[in-house]
Amino acid sequence: MKRVIIYILGIVIISFLIPILLTKNKTEPVASVNEEEQVNNQIEVTQNNYEYSAYNTIKLLHASTNEVEEIKLDEYLLGVVSAEMPVDFELEALKAQAVVARTYTIYTIIHNKGKHGDADVCDSSACCQAWISKEDRLNRWEEAKRDSNWNKITEAVNSTAGKIITYNGEPINAFFHSNSGGTTEMPINVWGGSGYPYLQVVETSGEENYSQYASEAEFTKEELIEKIKEKHSEIQIDWNSEKPFEITEYTDSGRVRTVRFGNVNLSGVEARSIFGLKSSNFSVELNGEKIKFSVKGYGHGVGLSQTGSDSLAKQGQNYEQIIKHFYQGVEIINY
Repeated sequence: MKRVIIYILGIVIISFLIPILLTKNKTEPVASVNEEEQVNNQIEVTQNNYEYSAYNTIKLLHASTNEVEEIKLDEYLLGVVSAEMPVDFELEALKAQAVVARTYTIYTIIHNKGKHGDADVCDSSACCQAWISKEDRLNRWEEAKRDSNWNKITEAVNSTAGKIITYNGEPINAFFHSNSGGTTEMPINVWGGSGYPYLQVVETSGEENYSQYASEAEFTKEELIEKIKEKHSEIQIDWNSEKPFEITEYTDSGRVRTVRFGNVNLSGVEARSIFGLKSSNFSVELNGEKIKFSVKGYGHGVGLSQTGSDSLAKQGQNYEQIIKHFYQGVEIINY
């Protein structure tokens, strides 16, 4: 009887062990941070690592002709860096721009599939990044400087080949702009949403030396009302009141959050758009019969500042230090 019981117990134990042994070496699927978003964007993930080799060649949409060109990623970046940043900026600034542009490209491809039809990105700065062909770029430089300028752009791209910026293992949305006026902005104050943890307000010394990015704009009272009326037909301003207009709130970066004109409140971003200002970092005053805007910086102010990069490079920082100044808590990896 004891032998029978032992025999039965042995069969039961073996029946449990066999499935365990058969499944022991199978790999469990890795859960993504945002599975729904990754499915929607058809992101190819293997244990949270992208198959970056798929981006060595990209499809570039030329907005002016609507033609799509297949081009090597770093060849494309030569056109981006030479279009987006002045070649007389410091080499380390150009390297930072190259890494940022590469990261921005890969992020755009991953998260905006289908936006450009069969193409991955376009060459319009209003949509993706500015881009210029080598031939057109050379033609716009002085003949004596063409070779040295192009060699400098090539060095910036080639010496950072394969480098991208990640946060928690993901390529970042690497926003950049011309000049922050000394302080960058958070994306939530420009586009709304929840923002990105790596895009915070940071100060950069030396940007005041780029005086060409300071600007002014003046409008008559009638012109100002007409411009606002295009978006807000209810606008009324009593010019005899003590405060016909005023800035009522600022963001943490010192940019205008809200400005009131008569009975209408505008966000700083909306005011920038309505009046064609170079940034939302402005002051406004009544100057005789005209309203004068004094503007600091150029662009939305989010992410890397190009003049800030040049300033930091002049102070001795390398491209990795520059990148980590503008993007908080990131890593620069070889893909």
